[in-house]
Amino acid sequence: MASLSVTFLSLKGLALVQRHPFGDERGRFERLFCLNSLEEAIGHPLAISQINRSTTMAHGTVRGLHFQYPPHAETKIVTCLRGEVFDVAVDVRAGSPTFLNWHAERLNGLEPSSFLIPEGFAHGFQPLTDNVEMLYFHTAPWMPEAEGRLHPQDPAIGIDWPLPVEGLSERDANAPFAGEGFEGVQL
Repeated sequence: MASLSVTFLSLKGLALVQRHPFGDERGRFERLFCLNSLEEAIGHPLAISQINRSTTMAHGTVRGLHFQYPPHAETKIVTCLRGEVFDVAVDVRAGSPTFLNWHAERLNGLEPSSFLIPEGFAHGFQPLTDNVEMLYFHTAPWMPEAEGRLHPQDPAIGIDWPLPVEGLSERDANAPFAGEGFEGVQL
C-alpha cells in the first residue's frame, strides 16, 4: 500500500495529499512526509529547504494572505497537527485564467491530509478551533525582500471565511488590495 495519494484540485497545481496511516490495536504510524512518494504522485521534483511550525491560540484569527516573488517563489505543503483550520490558496499567477480565484480545504489534526500549494499562490488560513498547530514544508527559505501580501478581506478575491475575521496582524491588516495595481506574480 502506498504511503500517500494525491488529488489535484480545481485550480491548476493545487493538490490535497492524503496520507495512509498504518494501525493496529496499539495505535497508528503515519509518515508525514516522503519526498520520493510525493514527487512520484505529483509528477515533478521538489526540494524542501525549510520546515516551519506555527500555533494560533484563538479561532477566527486569520493569518495571510502571503506569497513570495521569484526567484524566491515557493511551494508549500501545509498540515494541521492540532485543531481545525480553513486553509486557503489564491491564484496570483499573472496571466492565469484563474487569477485571483481561491480554493479552500478544511484541515484538522485527526485527518491524515495536507494541502500542497504551488508557486504562484498566496496562502492564508483561519482556525476553526482554539489552539491550532500547523506544520509547513517550504521549497524556498523565507526572504523578507521577496515577500508579497494581499489583504485577506479583499473584495476582488472574495474569500468566504467561515467565521468573522479577527486577530489580523498589523502587517496583514495593512496588506494591499489587488485593485491597488497588483498585476500578479510572473513565474
